[in-house]
Amino acid sequence: MSARLPHRIVFANEKGGTGKSTTAVHIAIALAYRGARVVAIDLDQRQRTMARYLENRTDTAQRRQVALPSAECRVFEGDVDGLEALVAELGADADYVVFDTPGRDDPLARHAATEADTLVTPMNDSFVDFDLIGQVEGETFKVKRLSFYAELIWEARLKRSRATIEQQRRQMDWVVVRNRTGHVEARNMARIEQALAELSKRVGFRVAQGLSERVIYRELFPSGLTLLDKGHLGELGTSHLVARQELRELVKSLALPEFIPPQPRLELA
Repeated sequence: MSARLPHRIVFANEKGGTGKSTTAVHIAIALAYRGARVVAIDLDQRQRTMARYLENRTDTAQRRQVALPSAECRVFEGDVDGLEALVAELGADADYVVFDTPGRDDPLARHAATEADTLVTPMNDSFVDFDLIGQVEGETFKVKRLSFYAELIWEARLKRSRATIEQQRRQMDWVVVRNRTGHVEARNMARIEQALAELSKRVGFRVAQGLSERVIYRELFPSGLTLLDKGHLGELGTSHLVARQELRELVKSLALPEFIPPQPRLELA
């Protein structure tokens, strides 16, 4: 992977409460465990959830005197040019740059989303969340029109397609991640699934299964630990092991470009 062009993974949803920051942190740590150098940029200056999570992780590592793979994190507040300058600075030697964006309409969040190599849009299985990307008929639940956000991403992908060869940019891969599906009524889940399938054909995103609603994610935040930190979590129950497998499946579903760790340098005799 080119050091000059780190892969940009942007977690974006203009609605809060979808598990965006939790998912972003776990994906960043999963990549760090593979040996990749990961930079995290938190664009939510108010909540700073991803930054706080990683700060807690650093504190835990120092307190326990253990090595925990992590990501270098910055909270950014400024304009688009300043953000691109920060990406150029921090991403010069990085393999992945992970962005966490605020759950509201925001100029920096829009820019980050349109410049993503992999755009991840977490959503809960409800038509309240679905409305972010498309509107449905009240009786048939058929998609009647795209949302402003979906049109924004659609146009950004078209623009990227035209510039891919000239600027050596990757095609944008848009992945809608269905979080917290375990607590959704079966008929409603089927309607959401049908609407997502219909809209994905029109807009071109992929759908992936995300993280279920579990107390463990809220419990891990103060320590900054993740479900991948074997040996540091104590005894895990069956539900926690299932959650870890969900996370692994999500990482696989994102189909990120493979990171190849550098080979150790051989000393001359």
